[in-house]
Order: sequence, then C-alpha cells, then structure tokens
Amino acid sequence: MKRPKVFTLRNPKSVISEAYRTLRTNIQFSSIDKPIKSIVITSSIPGEGKSTIAINTAITMAQAGKKVLLLGCDLRKPSLHKAFIMSNSRGLTNILAGNESYEDIIYKPKGVEGLDIIGSGPIPPNPAELLGSIKMKDFIGDMKQVYDMVILDTPPMGAVTDAAVLSTIVDGTILVCSVGEADIDAARMSKDLLDKVNANILGVVLNKVPVDGGGYYGYQYSEYYDHSQDHGSPRSRRRSKRERANA
Repeated sequence: MKRPKVFTLRNPKSVISEAYRTLRTNIQFSSIDKPIKSIVITSSIPGEGKSTIAINTAITMAQAGKKVLLLGCDLRKPSLHKAFIMSNSRGLTNILAGNESYEDIIYKPKGVEGLDIIGSGPIPPNPAELLGSIKMKDFIGDMKQVYDMVILDTPPMGAVTDAAVLSTIVDGTILVCSVGEADIDAARMSKDLLDKVNANILGVVLNKVPVDGGGYYGYQYSEYYDHSQDHGSPRSRRRSKRERANA
C-alpha cells in the first residue's frame, strides 16, 4: 500500500494545494441550514486516493483556522499513520475497545496548527462491530463538540460496509473516484448503497486527473460536484510546465 501524499504541507502554493482549498470551500458551502462538522471520505475500490484526499482536506481546513480532527477509521488496512510517520500502536480501537482517553492518543503533526490526528490503532478482529457501535456514535458526537470539523478516513465501499455504516452518523459523505482506475459499476453501486442508508452525499472528488499530455497523473482534485447540482464549471486541465513541476 502506497503512503498517502501530503501535498498541502510539501508545497502549499502548488496547483494541487489550491485545488484542495477549493474543495474546502465547497464543503463549507455545501449546506446552508445545517453546518457540516463531520464527514466520511471513502471510495468505491482501493487505490483511488481517498486517504490522500482526507489528509490534505484536513490540513487545508486547519490552515484556515479551524480546529480539525482527522480520524483513522480504516481498521482493516490503515494507512493514515504512514503519511505522518507516526506510531499506530494506539488509536481509535484503543478508545472504543480499551476505554482509553482520546486526549492521551492524539498526535499533533508539526507545521499544522489546529490539526489533531487519531490513527486506527491495532487491527481488531471485529472492525464492523466497533465502527457500528453506540460507543462510536457517541464518540463522534463528543468530538463534534470539541472540534470544528471531524474527518473520517474510511475503507473503500466495494469490499466492506464500514463506510456506509459510518456515513449514517456524520453530517456528510464524499466519494473519491480516480481517473483510469475507478470502476463505473462499483462507483454506482457505492452511491446506491449510500442512498439506501440515507447518507448525505456532499459530492464526488475526481482524483488523479491527467494534466496536459504525456499520460502524467497527479493526485489532483479537478472537479467537485454537488449531489444535485453543478457547483460551477470544471477547472481547466491545462497547466504550464512550471506549475506541473511545482506540483
């Protein structure tokens, strides 16, 4: 499993980082009547970059002055800890099964004021039961009182139902699809499953969009659509050689 890429820290002035800031803005304005304070970020199949999207979205929100919790909810193949080179010996599973305080487990990455991270912790024998428990629901509710935004990095939809279950206890869900990798039938099935549990689908992030020839793929946010309407024209895919080098 590849290590998720932290673009918004490595090069905050790049085209990719600017795209994440646009995504941040769209999330903030995705609901007028009810503030979005917790979101699930998932994908239909593995390898579409949902952890990268979750990490960089959390960083851009913290950079905007928000108090953000990034929560590793992939209890089967966790990768969140790899991006920050942090220990995963203690995490969410310790909180849910071991009754440990979240304050004793939080990791604070350098260079990002306002961002707290809780990894998945040791892989448990019963991930679905832990994530679907009343304790998990209560924990998310408690964290929403402490943080401005809680972002859940979850497993892909195609293999397990964890993300669908978690989508019922958060304010919104984002589905990540990657160009050249996403399976159309799997993506449709994922959306249908989210609809069946009455998830609030905020939109889709199109990831790994080819930029300007040569088959180059970057973890780049390109278009963001609301579930019911277009939030504006897609950003141009044409970038200068200098911009691509910076990204």
